[in-house]
Parts: sequence; C-alpha cells; structure tokens
Amino acid sequence: MSRGKSINLFLMDGDANGRIKCTLANWTGIAYKIPRTELDKCKERDDLKQSGVYFLFGTSDQTGKLVVYIGQAGARKNGEGILNRLQEHKRNPEKDYWTEAVVFTTSNNSFGPTEISYLENRFCNLAIVANRYEVKNGNDPTSGNITEEKESELEEFIDFAKLIMGTLGHKVFVPLSQVQSSKELPVDGVEADEGIKFYLTRTIKQYGITVNAMAKQTSDGFVVLRGSSISPQDDSTVSAGIRERRKSAQVDENYVLLEDVLLASPSGAAMFVIGKSANGWTSWKTQDGKTLHDLENGQ
Repeated sequence: MSRGKSINLFLMDGDANGRIKCTLANWTGIAYKIPRTELDKCKERDDLKQSGVYFLFGTSDQTGKLVVYIGQAGARKNGEGILNRLQEHKRNPEKDYWTEAVVFTTSNNSFGPTEISYLENRFCNLAIVANRYEVKNGNDPTSGNITEEKESELEEFIDFAKLIMGTLGHKVFVPLSQVQSSKELPVDGVEADEGIKFYLTRTIKQYGITVNAMAKQTSDGFVVLRGSSISPQDDSTVSAGIRERRKSAQVDENYVLLEDVLLASPSGAAMFVIGKSANGWTSWKTQDGKTLHDLENGQ
C-alpha cells in the first residue's frame, strides 16, 4: 500500500501564480516553479546558482500542444549555475514558447556533472515514453557512466521528483493511459488488472466501413486507445475542437490510431471516433455489454 507524503509548498511571492519553492520530508532535493516573467526576482537565491536539472514548459503556437524542453546546468566558476542557464534561454528567440520553468537541485549542492547528465537523460526519456508533452530536445542526452550505488540513489531522487512535478501541475511523466497495448504480451500468461476498458463499434454506411475503438476513463477525461480505428471523415455535427483533434491525430493509412488520444468527455471521445454526433454515455460499453451510463448508475 502506498503511504501518504507530506509536501511543503512555499508561495515565495504570496501568490499561487508566482514563484513556488517545494520541499519534501526526508528528501535533500529542492524544486522551484518559476514563471518566466518572475525570473529576475531569483537573482539572490544561492541554491539557483548550483548545478541542477530544469524543465521549460509552454504551448506550441503551431499545434497547440503542450511542449517541454529538459536541460541541465552545471555550477560555473562565477557562481552562475541554473539561473544563468534559464536567463540564456529567456534571451534565445528560438525558445520563446516557454512560460514557466521547473527546477530541481539539492539543499547540499551535491550534484556533479555525472549526476545531472544521468537525471537529464532519465527525465527526457520518461517524458518521451509518457507522450503527454512534445519534447523539444533535439538530441538524446547522454546518461554518462555511474556506479550501481549512485544509480539507485538517483532513481530514488527521480521518484520524488515525479511526485513533486505532478503536485506542481505538470503530468509530464504520466502516460495518458496505463492500459497495455494489444501488441504487448501478458506476464506469465496472466493479463494484468488494467481497470475497465470500454468498446465502441459502429458501421459508417456512407463509407462502407466499421470502426472499432477501445477507451479508458481516467482522472483527466476519456482516453481513446492506440490501435482503435476511427472514421476517415466527419460532418457538421462534430464541434470544431473535435474536428481539429481528428485532423492532428496520428493514424496509419487505414485510420488506425498510432497514439492514445485524450478527450474531455465520453461523448467527445465517441464523436472523435465516429465523426458524427454521438452520446458517449450509451455508445461506450464494457465487454459484457454494460454502457457507461449503466455503470455510473450502479446497474
């Protein structure tokens, strides 16, 4: 059973939208959430002149998707570490997309070049696998060579950092759905407990095709799962937002999804699949035929 955690959030400016310092009981790490507009207020903070790893969060103007850049900063001879690197990014016109940074360092200034390289590599790969944000790193950071003892220590740091990152409002390490792909084999012939899957099958007479989709309800909304097929066309009964999601979704030549897609509601997910107006509460059904409406009402 998971145990509760006590996290301390200090609103440095007395404002929930301002700078936030975050610490966790029995953890030597320190995290900062810094809006881009408040970066200059951090000049006197000695712990931001140390080595560490940072995340730049924003939204793509082209796609509207959430984006993140993950980097590292070593302490320099002039005492300018993480903060100096963030200021360089602020002046860089190619990184004008980011609106806030999240920084991880330590209270005892214990990170050296090997540690921050390992953390940058792990954080970058975790974000890519989760596939919630578009990761802007051009190259895969090197993990460096570390001992197994140091690896264990850093993995524990990563576990705490993932917890804090979610607390600060970024689910960059959390996959849209934990449901295993149909291409993955169960362990020892036993299928893992994946929660309730919902299914939708509908014949699109206009195109002479049948779409088959799978989905899962999560705390974020309704996720249409990779491997589902969707209609190649939509009509005027579908909202502009869902129509745009359909256009931007990654599909193969047979309109089979190559990624999980998050929608705000079951009906939105059904319309995303069918390309027409639909009631998701009755369209999505469990394997034994119960609708989402039936489950919500305890039937």
